[in-house]
Amino acid sequence: MADEPLVLGIETSCDETGVGIVRGTTLLADAIASSVDTHARFGGVVPEIASRAHLEAMVPTIERALKDAGVSARDLDGIAVTAGPGLAGALLVGVSAAKAYAYALNKPLYGVNHLASHICVDQLEHGPLPEPTMALLVSGGHSSLLLAPDITADVRPMGATIDDAAGEAFDKIARVLDLGFPGGPVIDRLAKEGDPKAIAFPRGLSGSRDPAYDFSFSGLKTAVARWIEAKRAAGEEVPVRDVAASFQEAVVDVLTRKAVRACKDEGVDHLMIGGGVAANSRLRALAQERCERAGIRLRVPRPKLCTDNGAMVAALGAEMVARNRPASDWELSADSSLPVTESHVPGADHVHVHDHDHVHEISKDNLYS
Repeated sequence: MADEPLVLGIETSCDETGVGIVRGTTLLADAIASSVDTHARFGGVVPEIASRAHLEAMVPTIERALKDAGVSARDLDGIAVTAGPGLAGALLVGVSAAKAYAYALNKPLYGVNHLASHICVDQLEHGPLPEPTMALLVSGGHSSLLLAPDITADVRPMGATIDDAAGEAFDKIARVLDLGFPGGPVIDRLAKEGDPKAIAFPRGLSGSRDPAYDFSFSGLKTAVARWIEAKRAAGEEVPVRDVAASFQEAVVDVLTRKAVRACKDEGVDHLMIGGGVAANSRLRALAQERCERAGIRLRVPRPKLCTDNGAMVAALGAEMVARNRPASDWELSADSSLPVTESHVPGADHVHVHDHDHVHEISKDNLYS
């Protein structure tokens, strides 16, 4: 194996079939097949549809990633896959595919954590992560503040959403405004033409007695929905752009304020922001403004690396290989509620899968000539 491990990563936690290939901290390929258009008519992700889409897209997406990277599957030093958290059926497709490829290729298998992967992907953009790293992860399913002294073995939850995640709130408000699905991009676009101070929407869990690092967007979502309903009931036109801007400001205000506070309290001089909502332009701008004021360095990957992708899984897998972390075994399965404290799922006996010597050679040759 070269000094910098070559790892393929598979991500299927939701509706994106992502396959990435990384050499050390260098991104070689990031292939994605999305089923978001299929889910749009339902107003959200349908788990069974997502699972079937992953089945159809898996092999073509892996082949595309290998071609883009200009490498052979036999050149890989390991295969990483999201083992959780996420949709159970969708995760199972990815885990099953990763196990099949790892077994056929006689390569070590690494089942890794979706959230830890979102943190590790920043290495592909800005180089090795500082230790410890403070991370704000904001997506459709998660809004979390995490402290990671070691991304491969020590990730500590500081705070999380106690109800709706930020991305989920964006989707729900977009639905109330008849803006379609997903809601994040369209609200971000409309908010640029609106007044963020037009409507004083509430900031959840921002009181002096509230949990310092936890988030709550359910009350905000309800307040916005009721405000819109009242306008419609009175026969008045809803100022969609002002609503979008004011709602968005309420979300990013709380997220950035708590993230900066956590950095100060823990003595960490940098902040990493990841997850799908990290692509939001206002979140990036306000975070930059507040971090500069507090003397904190902000690290945010480019938007494409913020959303779910295989590159982030490959990045964490490469770090596992580089640090000689134990590989997963054939008992690896999907865990829809895998805790963030488990960066990866090692084998029961910490035995590397490449130690087996009973792979059917004819099958391997049929698969990879």
